[in-house]
Amino acid sequence: MTETGVDTASARDAPSRGVRDEVAVLLAVAAVVVGLLPWLATGLRLPLQNLWLLPTAAEDMPLVLLPFSQYSLMLIFAVLVVGAAAAGVVARALRDRLSRRGRILLLGVVPALQLIAVVQTAVAVRSGLADTGQAALYLTALVGVSVLSVLVGMLSQTLIAVAPRAGALLGLTIAAVAASSWIGGFLQPFTLFGPDWLLPVVGLIAWVTPVLTGAAIAWTGVSSPGRVVAALTSLIVVWVAPAAITGISSAAGSRVLASNPAAMIEYALQVFASALLIPELALRPIVATILIAAIGLAARWAIRRRHAGPTGAL
Repeated sequence: MTETGVDTASARDAPSRGVRDEVAVLLAVAAVVVGLLPWLATGLRLPLQNLWLLPTAAEDMPLVLLPFSQYSLMLIFAVLVVGAAAAGVVARALRDRLSRRGRILLLGVVPALQLIAVVQTAVAVRSGLADTGQAALYLTALVGVSVLSVLVGMLSQTLIAVAPRAGALLGLTIAAVAASSWIGGFLQPFTLFGPDWLLPVVGLIAWVTPVLTGAAIAWTGVSSPGRVVAALTSLIVVWVAPAAITGISSAAGSRVLASNPAAMIEYALQVFASALLIPELALRPIVATILIAAIGLAARWAIRRRHAGPTGAL
């Protein structure tokens, strides 16, 4: 009887046609690589640094796993969060086939590998920076942004992988915000020296977050109070995130403010407030998100009604 009980427990823990733990690890590695694609496309050469100790040509800069630069803060955020979110989507899609250990491996290997990337990049950058307080502050800020991005990615992937649909919607919204910068980073090497017809494509990047968020709301539905609250929260994120990205990018990209962190933060907040309250900038992504969500919800309703029609007739 005990032997039967053990067999039953083992069968419960190992899903039928389950994914092996080794495969879960490989899926985690693949998710990290997918996240890093925009950076891999550039060749992994560290961008030229304003605080580099010795004059160095761009082709002689060290190879690093993350684009450490004050001009690439949003790209750092994007490659880390998109990679984590991809793992979350895979874990949710395979939740009936992953064992508990496989799920832990899939969701745990991703941040571990990303932290290794942060350490490798930080060590490489530290070895070449001038030995000054400003350089130390610069590197600390980049490491802080990277670690925070890893934590946000962990939140996103966990919500997507294991939370109910309302929680998964919030995780998908975070991923949608990162996806905009991820696509922009992926296209940047091609737009700098590419054909003119690519330029209009770059203009469409701003619509990535509203479209993906609207689709996520349609997938989630609004059939319960929790889902309605999640949808409203997603709309707030779609409203606030572009303004935050604009403020951070504008301040971080200013060499004049680079030596004055307090002034940089103040300038970022001013730009953020301005972008947040300009109707032309604030309303368009919200309206687009609502429109995409409405189309998706209407399509879901029509499909359900079509499937329910023959049953109701019987």
